[in-house]
Amino acid sequence: MAETAPLPPNESVHQAGGGLPSGEDQTIKEVKSSILKHLEQIYASHASPTHKLWHKDSIVEFLHHSQADKVTDPSGDIATRDALDFAGFLSYMTSSAADALAPLVQADQDLTWPLASYFISSSHNTYLTGNQLNSDSNAEAYRNVLLRGCRCVEIDVWDGDDSDIESASSSDSDEDEDAREIKAIRKASRTQKLTSKLPGSLASRLEKTSLGKKLTGKGSPEAESKVEKKKGEGSPTAGATTGTTPPMKKTPSPQAVAVEPRVLHGYTLTKEVSFREVCQAIRDSAFVVTDLPLIVSLEVHCNQQQQEAMVRIINEVWRDFLLPQPSDDAKFLPAPADLRHKILVKVKYAPPDTHTSGAQEEESPDRLPPAAAAAAADPKAKGTAAQKVKKASKIIHALSALGVYTRGVSFKSLSQPEAKMPTHIFSLSEGGVAEVHENEAARLFEHNRDYIMRTYPSGMRIGSSNLDPAEFWRKGIQIVALNWQKWDEGMMLNEGMFAGTGGYVLKPEGYRGRKPIVVESADAKDGEKKVAPVPATSTILHQHLDLSITVLAAQNLPMPEADDKESGFKPYVKIELHTEPPHDAHLTVTGTSSSSTRAKEGEYKARTKTQRGVDPDYKGETLAVAKGVSGVVPELAFVRFLVKDDEIGRDDLAAWACIRLDRLRNGYRFVHFFDREGNESRGVLLVKIDKKLF
Repeated sequence: MAETAPLPPNESVHQAGGGLPSGEDQTIKEVKSSILKHLEQIYASHASPTHKLWHKDSIVEFLHHSQADKVTDPSGDIATRDALDFAGFLSYMTSSAADALAPLVQADQDLTWPLASYFISSSHNTYLTGNQLNSDSNAEAYRNVLLRGCRCVEIDVWDGDDSDIESASSSDSDEDEDAREIKAIRKASRTQKLTSKLPGSLASRLEKTSLGKKLTGKGSPEAESKVEKKKGEGSPTAGATTGTTPPMKKTPSPQAVAVEPRVLHGYTLTKEVSFREVCQAIRDSAFVVTDLPLIVSLEVHCNQQQQEAMVRIINEVWRDFLLPQPSDDAKFLPAPADLRHKILVKVKYAPPDTHTSGAQEEESPDRLPPAAAAAAADPKAKGTAAQKVKKASKIIHALSALGVYTRGVSFKSLSQPEAKMPTHIFSLSEGGVAEVHENEAARLFEHNRDYIMRTYPSGMRIGSSNLDPAEFWRKGIQIVALNWQKWDEGMMLNEGMFAGTGGYVLKPEGYRGRKPIVVESADAKDGEKKVAPVPATSTILHQHLDLSITVLAAQNLPMPEADDKESGFKPYVKIELHTEPPHDAHLTVTGTSSSSTRAKEGEYKARTKTQRGVDPDYKGETLAVAKGVSGVVPELAFVRFLVKDDEIGRDDLAAWACIRLDRLRNGYRFVHFFDREGNESRGVLLVKIDKKLF
C-alpha cells in the first residue's frame, strides 16, 4: 500500500486517519447520469401513480421502512412535509441524511469514564515519513497526524550529536577530507549496528534488496570507484604497518552551542530531527481539531544530562498544557472530559528515592506507590514484601515525574506489583500480546478493563506495514499504535473506529472497568466528599448478523495512481466484513495460536462484476456479505468497501471506505470514498444496505 509524506497543515484535515471530529456535512454537489436513473426509479416506486408525488404516508413509509430511520434520526426536513416532489427527494439523498455512516450517538460522546474505558487513536514512531530503516524523521509528521485526529503520538529520544554542531562561519565547501571520512565511519557503524539486530537470514535477504544495497553501499558504481581510489592512494606513514585507519582528532567548534536531544529510530539509518522542534510541532497542533487530551509516549535512550535537557524543553514548550504535580498518587484514572487541553506525558516510572545511575541495586516494595506496595505484599501475587522487586531506574526523577497518569512500567507479568497501580501502562509488541493472550487470555482482558495497555507493530515490519488493530481492541487494549504514513488495512480500520470522534471511543459494555462516582458520607467533615468505584457490567452483548448490500452505481471514482485514462479503468467493488468469533472463544484459547480465533480469510467477502470508467453502473447487483454470523459485537466489527482496478496480476486499489458496523445505516445510502492515499475524494457509491442484528 502507499506511503505518504506529511501534508501541509491546511490540507491534513482532509485526509483520513482516525479521530478527526465531524466537520462540514458530507453532501454531494452534483449527480451523474449513472446514479440519477437509479434515484428516479427509487422515487417512482414510492410515488402516487396519479400525482407523481410522495404524500405523507409515502414519506413515512420510506423513512421508517426503507431507510429504517428512527424518529430521532436526522432526515433533513422531509419528515415534516405533507408532500415531496423529486427535487425534494434529490435534495434529501444528496445531503448528509443519506450518508451510509451514521452520526455519533450520545453514548459515543460520553467522556466521563476513566481513561482505561476508551480506545484511543494512536500513532507508532510518529516521526517517520516512510519505512523503518532509512526514511526521514520530520516534525511535520506530528502536525500531520494531530490534524487528522490522532491522540497518542510517540517520540524516540536519543542523545544529541555534537559532531553536527558547527561554527556559524563554516560552510559545506570548508568540509575537509577528514570530516567526510569521520561521517563515513559513523554511517558504516550505524549500518553494522542495524544488521547485527536482524536475524542472519533476514540480514542476508536485506542485503540483496535495493534498500539493503542503499544502506550498505554495496554494488553501487560510486562505492566501487571509491574502493579503487583508496587502493591507489597508499600512504607511507599513516596505517602502513597495521593497515588500520589512524585515530582522528575532532577540532572543537569556536562557537559551539548547547547539545540538545534528537529524535530518530535507533540503530537504523533514519534521518534525525531535534527534540525541541518535535515538541514545538506538537504544541502548535495538539489542540487545533479537538481539545481532548493528548498522550505523548516517550521512549528515552538518553543519558542523565540529556534527560535534564528534555525536562527543560518540555517545561518550556508545553508549560501551558502540562498537568500539575499531584499531592498523592491517584486511586482512579481521570476521565477525558477532565483533561481537556492537557498533554499527558507517558514516560518510564522511577519510584521515589531510587537511584538513577543505572546501578543494579534493587529496591523493596515499600518504595512503590501504595497500591503497588500492597500488591507486592499480597501472598497470592508473585513476589512478597520481603523480596526486592524493582531495579534502580535509568530515568531521572524530574523526567519520570512528568508522567502523572501515564507511567510506563516494564512488563514482566500480569501479577507483578505495578499491575495494580492505577496509573501504570504496559507497552507490548504485537508478538508480546499474542504470547500473553495465549497463556492468560481471560486475565489479560480483565486487566485491560481497569488499566491502560499499549501495543505496537513488530520490529520486523521494516516496510511500516500495520497490524490488525481490531484484533487488539477486542482484547481490551486501549492504545493500538499504527504507522500513519502507511495506507493499508490497519489504517482503514482505524478510520472506521474513530471517524468523527475526536480520537476517543468509549468501549462497549463489558469491556469497561469501574467508574468512580462522588458520594456524600453522613460522617463526612466540612462537606468532605468521597469517591467510590461503581462496578461496570461484565456482560458483553453478542448478536447474530445478516448483511446484504445491493450495489447500484458510482460516480467520480478516483483512479489508481498509475492510471491516466478513464477508458482503461475497470473498477469492481469488494465488500468485506471484519469480525471475529464470540468473545468467550478468545478467553478459552489457552495453548493455541491466536490466529485460530480469527475469521477465516475470505469468509465474509463478496465482489461485484467488473465495469468500466469512473462513473460505473453496477445495475443493482446484490452481494450477500454475511448470513447468520454469530457472536458479533457491532462496536468492534467493521465493513470495508474497496474499489479495485481489474487487471492482470495484482488489482490496484483505487478508493476505499470503512464503517463501524454499529454506525452502518440501513436503506438507500451513499458511501463516501477516500482515495488510495487516504485523501477525501468526490467519489461516492449508491447502495441499498440490508443489515439485521438479532
